[in-house]
Amino acid sequence: MVSACAYSGAYPTGYGLYTKNTEGLPEEMFDRPQASGFTHFQQSGTGAIRKYYNYVRVTPMVQPLDTLGQAWPLHDEVAEAGYYAATLDTGIRCEITVGEKVAVHRYTFPEHRSARIVVDLSCGGLAIDHGHTVPLRAHVESIGHGRAQGTVVVEGVPLSVYIEVDIPGWRQMLWHDRRLIEGGTRLDFDRIRQTTLRPFGLLFIGPAAAGQSVEVRIGFSLRGCEQARANLRRECGEGTPAFGNTLARTKDRWRDHVGRIEVEGGSPARRQVFATALYHSLIKPCFADDESPFWPTSGPFAFDVCTMWDIYKTQLPLLAAICPDRAVDLLESLIRVCEEEGNFPIGYRMARGADRFFRQASALVHTALADAHALGLGDLDWNWALVHMEADLRRMYGEDFYEHGVVHPISHTLDLAYAYHCTAGVARALNDGPLADDLAARSHLWSNAFDPATGLLLDSSFYEGGKWNYSFRLLHDMAGRIALAGGDDAFVAMLDAFFGYGAQPVKQPGRRPDPAEMAIGYALNRFEGLNNEPDMEAPWSYHYAGRPDRTAEVVHAALTWQFGTGAGGLPGNDDSGGLSSWYVWASLGLFPIAGQNLFLVNAPAFARATIHTGGRDFVIETSGHRETPIGSDGLERVPPPQYVQSARLNGKPLDVAHLRASDVHAGGRLHLELGPEPSAWGRDSRPPSLSDPTATGTST
Repeated sequence: MVSACAYSGAYPTGYGLYTKNTEGLPEEMFDRPQASGFTHFQQSGTGAIRKYYNYVRVTPMVQPLDTLGQAWPLHDEVAEAGYYAATLDTGIRCEITVGEKVAVHRYTFPEHRSARIVVDLSCGGLAIDHGHTVPLRAHVESIGHGRAQGTVVVEGVPLSVYIEVDIPGWRQMLWHDRRLIEGGTRLDFDRIRQTTLRPFGLLFIGPAAAGQSVEVRIGFSLRGCEQARANLRRECGEGTPAFGNTLARTKDRWRDHVGRIEVEGGSPARRQVFATALYHSLIKPCFADDESPFWPTSGPFAFDVCTMWDIYKTQLPLLAAICPDRAVDLLESLIRVCEEEGNFPIGYRMARGADRFFRQASALVHTALADAHALGLGDLDWNWALVHMEADLRRMYGEDFYEHGVVHPISHTLDLAYAYHCTAGVARALNDGPLADDLAARSHLWSNAFDPATGLLLDSSFYEGGKWNYSFRLLHDMAGRIALAGGDDAFVAMLDAFFGYGAQPVKQPGRRPDPAEMAIGYALNRFEGLNNEPDMEAPWSYHYAGRPDRTAEVVHAALTWQFGTGAGGLPGNDDSGGLSSWYVWASLGLFPIAGQNLFLVNAPAFARATIHTGGRDFVIETSGHRETPIGSDGLERVPPPQYVQSARLNGKPLDVAHLRASDVHAGGRLHLELGPEPSAWGRDSRPPSLSDPTATGTST
């Protein structure tokens, strides 16, 4: 549930260097990492500028309180799974770890007669224009003996804390507007506004010997201070140093989860990027069991399902494969959201209200539910789930689609037709034939989104992309979609143009590009790399036209050049792990087709990999594999790709370039023979489509 990070107030996430930016290179707010303290609850790599929490800022200081908010350069940073450390310019060494519902800070001071730890409960959001999050109401209580508690209502959510600081001989006081409140034990604020907000919180002050460490333990809850205290007691015990034990437990959990996929081979840089991508894939969503502030009963609760339009393609299938229990918990939570709040969310943050990101996509939970049912995950009440799946299809944009068979933005037509297909499959599996037939009929309406004259989507508005970006999404009827484009050769030619085969290199825009420069770039109608997620599926479209060799080339180039070690190692915003989980699957030579119980197969980046899935192992092994470096290894040119020559699944020949997802989840062995030249493998057969369910067909 909890994250913690150094806080600069800049984008991204409140840790970074940059101001708000949507085109060209971002502008720096300052020239090196810095922090005014350490905050909690950050989204992970999303583009939701201004939508980061950064609540409860803790600042160790040796300066007066009225300098609170000053930022100091960070030195000697260390970042590991479950651990962050840095030294401020003031000489204070800062370390943080988190548990499930707690954060533990440890600050080591230089000698000073008035060392301070300041807790700012008014902090939230980013320090950019219109980026600050203003609390609505708050109360803070100083209990004494290094104990305090409080609740701050932010974005409609009551975030409660219980704080312990072990500082014998130090004083603790409340403060407001950077002024100490001598003898005060409680602050209460109601109806706070942007114009009336003044910082407020707690201060702990006293002498520090050189090298003296002070531990700050914080329990969090969305259900009141008592539950926050109980959460702290459960994880940290009663009044004893907890940093080491909390860190050890958290590192063990990360080691277990990241270890659920093992790879062999690869350069150190490639292995580091893979492990980092797997870690990023599992940071979100936040699971906060028994913590929903919106309904009273216990059970799974998840937030930061941001952003569903990215993670449903790659991250949710990864959760289903290596964390199936958590995947089921997430689906239970989303079903409960639908029960209590009226619809399945497209994005779900730690916030109340209508901020559900519905502009970007429609009816995406249906894909994850369809996969879970096909894989037999969990013990969900599927008849009850189907009730909500069917009803949700007619909400928001779904109402227009239901009445007219098409809706704008046109990408929502594709979303809804796909969701009808997924829901029809669940209905048929539950023996509701009439409902399945009705839903299946509407799933054919995907074709209403396309212009037969161009083979592309109709003109429309598009979110974070254009007509070409969205025209190569993987549909449930790719055979029909390719026929609409004029057949395999015509479709491949369109894809080749999209990926820039034979084209001149493109000059990237710099800072503050003018509209004319950007218009020239947009007019190229080109693949944008992986800097945004509408394009994530496009390389695998070649599979459906009998050209898995082209998929191999595009994916190989992306894995080689677009990901690296160090800061800036991602080609775009990670969107809660959507992009990183793309990297994980692509490196394994697999790509999930969400909602269709299907994986596409490609040449992997590692000689051998093992996916530990639900107590079973699925092994991907190769012969003829050639190790290739990545851009972080100092490459000057792209090494040639490798191509699948033949395949065997559990010892039997596999002549098609796809697998059922249930084959992967059941465990087994996929052997891929690789070579330096394209082969005939996978060319004459196609993955299944609505109009070609037998997965056969020859190239036209």
